[in-house]
Amino acid sequence: MSAAPTACLPRDICLSINERSPVGGLFAGDREHLHPDSRLPWRISPEPFWLTPAETAYLEQLGPALLAFQKAANLLYQHSVRGLQPAWIHDYLDMGKPADVVELGRMNRFRSQVPVVIRPDLLLTDQGFRLTELDSVPGGMGFTAQVAARYAEVGYDLIGGATGLADGLYEAIAAALALERPVVALAVSDESESYREEMRWLAQSQARQGRPMYCVHPRDLHFDENGLLLEVDGARVRVDAVYRFFELFDLKNIPRAEIIAYFAKKSAVRLTPPLKAYLEEKMWLALVHHPLLAAFWERELGLEVLSRLLQLVPRTWILDPRPVPPHATIPGLTPGGRAIGDWQALAHLTKRQREYVIKPSGFSAMAYESRGVSVGHDLPEEEWAERLDLALAAFEGSPHILQEFHKPAQRMVSYYDFASGEVRPMRGRALVRPYYYVHGDEPRLAGVQVVVCPADKKILHGMVDAVLVPAATRSTQANP
Repeated sequence: MSAAPTACLPRDICLSINERSPVGGLFAGDREHLHPDSRLPWRISPEPFWLTPAETAYLEQLGPALLAFQKAANLLYQHSVRGLQPAWIHDYLDMGKPADVVELGRMNRFRSQVPVVIRPDLLLTDQGFRLTELDSVPGGMGFTAQVAARYAEVGYDLIGGATGLADGLYEAIAAALALERPVVALAVSDESESYREEMRWLAQSQARQGRPMYCVHPRDLHFDENGLLLEVDGARVRVDAVYRFFELFDLKNIPRAEIIAYFAKKSAVRLTPPLKAYLEEKMWLALVHHPLLAAFWERELGLEVLSRLLQLVPRTWILDPRPVPPHATIPGLTPGGRAIGDWQALAHLTKRQREYVIKPSGFSAMAYESRGVSVGHDLPEEEWAERLDLALAAFEGSPHILQEFHKPAQRMVSYYDFASGEVRPMRGRALVRPYYYVHGDEPRLAGVQVVVCPADKKILHGMVDAVLVPAATRSTQANP
């Protein structure tokens, strides 16, 4: 179990972490409201976020379940396309996507591929963890790895260790290629510019160990008839793998996108995450609960894994505006204990009854980083009804989901207040983000990022008044 360093004062730990972080940080964040002496765009805590042994064990066991779910989801989509499962499944998942993006996702060459990085967003509630998103193109590995190294230096034993987040990504890609020292390009687009510095740090951390990893803009990828190349120290180096740090909704704006896809199709380069926009939809959180798919999930996942996922994933529905037959109701949606067959019935619920969240499902700039999220009981009735109407109207171009709201538990953390020079307590709500790197068929827990937002925040995400820390384990819970 990890213990607090006994020789260090909390204030000194915070200042040390700040001073040993890059000037300007690895993530821009909200610099306008940041104290000028702080190098990190969040509140710095003198200690990691403490998880109990049971919570850590749960996260360790969750990786295989999430990998099994991704593989089963991949299979379900393909079976739907081939007519072995209902067509409405792939119709939902392809909705709003250009034909070329759909075609790329269906390429036989990528059929069995799933992302090598799995990162769920987990709310820590009084009833345990609840999953609100499964991110296939996550950021945060670099700046979390950098700050984790600082906490490790002062004596904390972190989940995943001091270098798990940095080293694990390269090792997972090498395992996927069955190569000892593959050349890996981290391709970061303009749309993902705010993550470029952390990915550059990640690449440099591997290069210092003799592992050829480079952070590049997609336009910096050259090519010949055999594949992709990078210019390194005046020489051209063959690229074995590209980590895609760009979203597929932005594909038309990505230089060299067609060339990257062409060589991936020829197996001249391994591209991860694969070009499967359908795997990046939040609609999967509704489909895992869909009663007509229960037999498929049970067969592919087994009862134990399926039961774990059904408990973990809040009830979720696809906001499909097409009429429900008069004799039918929307499965499982019973606000106030009453079954409904029309989404408009949600518009006039009481504040207590509308504890639901509306989110864009995917393939949209509004589907990431908590953009486009509406919390029902946090809005006036008129505005909630308007958001519901907008989500239903967007169905054919950008489907949305409705998800039960689960209230995160409150935990106490502490942070250094640069204005007063004191370490202060803060009661907050935690968003837990474990990173799993898939080595062959083995998902390894490489590290855990925890964002603790002030208790009055309904939507949890990185913000200047949040504490962001790696996680560690100890038997006596320090955050009542």
